[in-house]
Amino acid sequence: MKRLTIIFIAFFFALEVAAQEKERTPIGGRPDIKGDLFLDFGFNFLNNRPEDLNTRFIASRVVNVYYQTPIALGENSGLTFNPGIGFGLEKLAFQDNQTLINNPELGPNSSQLVSIREIYGDNIIVETNTMAVNYVDIPLEFRYHLNRNDYSKGFRFAVGAKLGLLANAHTKIEITDADGLTQKIKNRQNYGLSPVRYGIYTRIGFPGFNVWTYYGLNEVFREGQGPFATRASQFNLGVSVALF
Repeated sequence: MKRLTIIFIAFFFALEVAAQEKERTPIGGRPDIKGDLFLDFGFNFLNNRPEDLNTRFIASRVVNVYYQTPIALGENSGLTFNPGIGFGLEKLAFQDNQTLINNPELGPNSSQLVSIREIYGDNIIVETNTMAVNYVDIPLEFRYHLNRNDYSKGFRFAVGAKLGLLANAHTKIEITDADGLTQKIKNRQNYGLSPVRYGIYTRIGFPGFNVWTYYGLNEVFREGQGPFATRASQFNLGVSVALF
């Protein structure tokens, strides 16, 4: 997580330098910075999963932070190509107080789903149970603007693809035992996750607000290395705001 924090700091420092070099607009207006900084909020689902791999809806969340810059395709065509870079910060929350641990029968880069009480005992209260999976993403999209004279205004929609590199993954558990002792346990390991993800997405809305979906084309876990030998893929949906 320290590496990801350093990347975050460097990324936003670069944006701040770029912002200082551009002409500022009046208070309340959109800063005159070429490109978009999207902050996405959404929910994370697993497609083609076994029934035993159910997740909790609200707790399985997604936060994406992407900076994309436009490249016009023709004069007043309404089309732009928008490459970018950013971070995909995702959570999976398994039902019935279950979590992932290493599966020694499959090797160090693998996982199995077990009850938290199998690990820490029956007489506990599970306060928190989530899994974080963080990616460095490269989104590439084609965007069509209905307002061909001013791409910073009006309705627009986009289709694109993104490639993600797994930065880190960890489970986070908080339990309280019968004596009132509260423990917070963070377990960072590979869990048999695919080191690369790729998929397609859509984005539709206005410059300041969009709705989006993402459909993963590859499996979340390496073949045969995830729980129940799952071949599940990702599906995300949510809303986003453009910070500039």
